[in-house]
Formats: sequence, structure tokens, C-alpha cells
Amino acid sequence: MTTPCPYSSRHNGGATGAPAIELKQLTKVFPGSSTPVLNAIDLTVPAGTIFGILGPNGAGKTTIMSTLCGLLKPTSGSVHICGSNAQTERATIKQILGMVPQEPAIYPTLTARENLEYFGRMQGLSGEHLQKRILACLDVAEMAGEADKRVERLSGGYKRRLNMVIGLIHEPKILILDEPTVAIDPHSRSLIHHRLRELHAAGISILISTHQMDEAEQLCQEIAILDHGRVLVQGNVSDLLSMQASETVQLQIEGDPPADLTARLEHIPGLLEAHVAGQCLTVVTVRPDRVMIPLMQAMQDYGLAVRSLSFGTTSLEDVFLSHTDGKRASR
Repeated sequence: MTTPCPYSSRHNGGATGAPAIELKQLTKVFPGSSTPVLNAIDLTVPAGTIFGILGPNGAGKTTIMSTLCGLLKPTSGSVHICGSNAQTERATIKQILGMVPQEPAIYPTLTARENLEYFGRMQGLSGEHLQKRILACLDVAEMAGEADKRVERLSGGYKRRLNMVIGLIHEPKILILDEPTVAIDPHSRSLIHHRLRELHAAGISILISTHQMDEAEQLCQEIAILDHGRVLVQGNVSDLLSMQASETVQLQIEGDPPADLTARLEHIPGLLEAHVAGQCLTVVTVRPDRVMIPLMQAMQDYGLAVRSLSFGTTSLEDVFLSHTDGKRASR
């Protein structure tokens, strides 16, 4: 039996009303450039969801995160967080929002407990309430035994955990995480996933940027895929998977596919897309019965043995690749 997450929000993140985050025609052009990093983006994050932002390198994910936190000012458009204007109501936004950056924003010469106390005071906490919040956050991170160690002596996994709960110290209504589990041990990754699900169950809205497709598929109810500063697709994860699955064929291949395999396959009549990930070949077609013979002939011509073949299966990575011209997700 799992222990309940010792976190109780002051807010009701799942309440009806304003979305957790709403971007309207959000545009950002950096000085000296004529190309928008964000190009008139409309994006709505419903309250009470775990929402994922995916996109290849340069898609605009980090720019959105920085704009939400007030680090960047948009060129045009609007940003509202729980109905509050992110540009003109920063004091309100500071209480609503918890930010977990990709690189741990913690002081290495302070202990874990001292870091939590410092950032808690920065959020206006003090006295007994602050001490209770520190203990609760240490419990969430499972770091009671590490609380009085200097951060520079902690493992990467413990630093990631501390980084996350610093974002929770003031009990925000919305938690934003940028690549929260990159380069950490499996146990810490599993713990962070578990805690995020508990926080969601407690009513917290969560926005997560990740380049790990399996992480997004396991955690998120909704996603948005970005590229070149535009939202290509937004929707419920299960709906996006089911829409793509009916048109998908997957082949597990023995050996390494040649570099020109997908280019050859895309000439097959009726085959819409082809993607290779390791030894897995995924093709998209509206008529699987018509492409199977030329597809298997191509495998034979390349001397590739097919270990297994399945129809109607797909993954979030397949959905991502189909909307980004085969680009890989990236930090």
C-alpha cells in the first residue's frame, strides 16, 4: 500500500471555471531576428490536468515556459494563468505558479533543508507554517535522511527531487516542470512520476515539457506538439493514439535498417509515412492490405528479416513523428 502524498493544496486545481493556462495569439520575436520563436500560438491547458508539451529542438517549448514564469515578455498576444494576466498581475501569478527548471536551481553549499527554507522565505512563508512545509516537502521527496546534507554531496537523483519540491514549497495551484527526469536514476524517475500523479489527484494542474515520449504517454492526459513556434496538434493522448492506430503497421526487424530505407518505402503507392526507431519500422497507410506485398518485397530486397508484424498499434512517438516530419524530440 502506498503512503498518501503529504501535500495538501490551498487551491482547488480541478475546479471549473478559467483554464489553468490560456495563451492567445502568443508571439515572441527576439531582438535582431525576423523569425518568430512563437508564432501566434493559441494553447489552452485545462484545469486539473497533466498536460505535456512536446517538440523538436527550437520548437518554442522553453520560450513558452519562460514567458509563463515572467522571464520573457511576449512581443504580442496574451497569457492568462487561472484567469489572471501573467504580465500585469505578477504578484498573484507568483502565488499560483510553481516552477521546476531543467537545471536544478539550488544552492550547492546549503543543505536540502536550508534550500527549502530559503526558497520558502522567498515565497513569503515564515514561522511554524514554513517549518511544516519543509517537512512535508522532504517527505514528498523521500529525503528526510538527506535533509541536513549539503546539496553538493547529493546524488543527481536527490538533486532532481529537491528541485521538484522547491517548486511545491508554497503549495502552488499549477506546477510547471521542464525536463524533470532527464539523466537521473530509475528509482528517482519512478518516484517523481508517482508524486506527480499524487499531486494531480490532489487537484494540482501540471504542465510538463519533456523529450521522453514514454514519460509523456505515461503521465499526461493531454498534449500539444509544437514545431517552428506553432501548435501542430493538441488533444487527449488516448484519442490521438487511437486515431493513428487504425492506420499503423509496425515491423520488428533483425539487424540495422539501412539509412535509405524510409526513402525507398515512401515510393510505395498508398504508404503515407515511414519511420524507423532502432529495429522498429512503423508505416502509416489507409490501406494496409495494399502495401503489405511491396513492403515485404522491400524488406527482402534489403536482406532484412522480419521478426514480428502487428497492425493497429502505435505510440506517442509515432504520433509525434507523423506531425513533425520525422524529427526527433529534443531538449
